Amino acid sequence: MSEVVITHNQNIGTAIHDALQHVDLRALVEGRQVAVKVNETWASEEDKSGVTQPETLRAVLRAAKEFHPRELVVTGGAGAAETDEVFRIAGLMDVVEEAGATFFDHNRAPFVPVELSDKPGADVRSPQQSVMVNPRVLEYETLIAVNQLKMHATATVTLALKNVAMSYPAADYYGHPRSKEKHEHAFFDDMHSFIAVMARRFPIDLAITVGHPAMIGTGPLGGHTFETGLVIASTDALAADVAGARLLGLNVQAVRHLWEAERLGLGETDLEAIDFPALPMKEAIRIFTTAAYGKA
Repeated sequence: MSEVVITHNQNIGTAIHDALQHVDLRALVEGRQVAVKVNETWASEEDKSGVTQPETLRAVLRAAKEFHPRELVVTGGAGAAETDEVFRIAGLMDVVEEAGATFFDHNRAPFVPVELSDKPGADVRSPQQSVMVNPRVLEYETLIAVNQLKMHATATVTLALKNVAMSYPAADYYGHPRSKEKHEHAFFDDMHSFIAVMARRFPIDLAITVGHPAMIGTGPLGGHTFETGLVIASTDALAADVAGARLLGLNVQAVRHLWEAERLGLGETDLEAIDFPALPMKEAIRIFTTAAYGKA
C-alpha cells in the first residue's frame, strides 16, 4: 500500500521535519548522489510567491544531510528566467551555500537526447518523442522533488510530476521561455501526456509538496497565495500529487497527467488505497479550505 504523509504546522520547517520522520530517508540518501529539485519557475524582488521558499529548502537539506549523502545537489532549470538569478532573488542560493550543497543549472550545455517512447506501457502517446537534457540529470541516484501546492493554467496543477517534467528540457537549447524559435518541440501540444511520459523516464524517489505558500485561482504565477502550514511527503510521487490535487479540489480524472501516469503504472491514485499515517486526508482538506476560503 502506498503511504502519503501529511503534516501541519505553521512553522514549515517543523512540518517538513515531522513529515520526514515517516520516510526512510537513510535508504534514499546515505552514500548516494542526491538531487533536490525545487520549484524555480520565476521570481522578482516584488513577487517570490511562485517558487520554493528558503525555509522549505533549508529544512529539506538539513534532513538529507543527517544521512550523509555522497553529494547533495540542488538542481534547477527555470523556464522563464535564468535559474541562478531566480535562486539569488528568492534567497535559495544562500541556503545552498549555507548547507554546503552544490548548485547545478540543468538548463546549461552540454545536451544529450533522451528517448521518451522506449518503454512499454499503456497507450499514452506524447507528441514529444525525445527531449534534450543536460546529461547530469541522468546521473542522480536519488531525486527529491520539492514542490509548491499550486494551480496551473495549462497543467491544471503544478506538483511533483509537473515540477520535474517541465524543468528538465534544457532551456538553453529550447529557449527562455521554451518556445519553438530555437528548436522545434511539442511540449505544449499535449502537456499532460508529456508530463506523464517524463515521469516514467525520470522517476521521482521522494515528493515533498508544501503549501508555503499555496496558490489558487490563476497559476503558476500571479494567483491568490496563502499560508496553509501543510506538507505532503511520499516515495510514491503520483500518490502525493493525487493528495495535493485533492486539496485543491480536484480528483484524478480532473488532472489528465495524473490519470495518464496511473495508466502507465507509475503509482497509486485511489485515495481509499493510500495509507495516511499522520494527518487524515479529510482533516487536511478542512485545514486547506479554511486557509483558502475562510471556512471548511
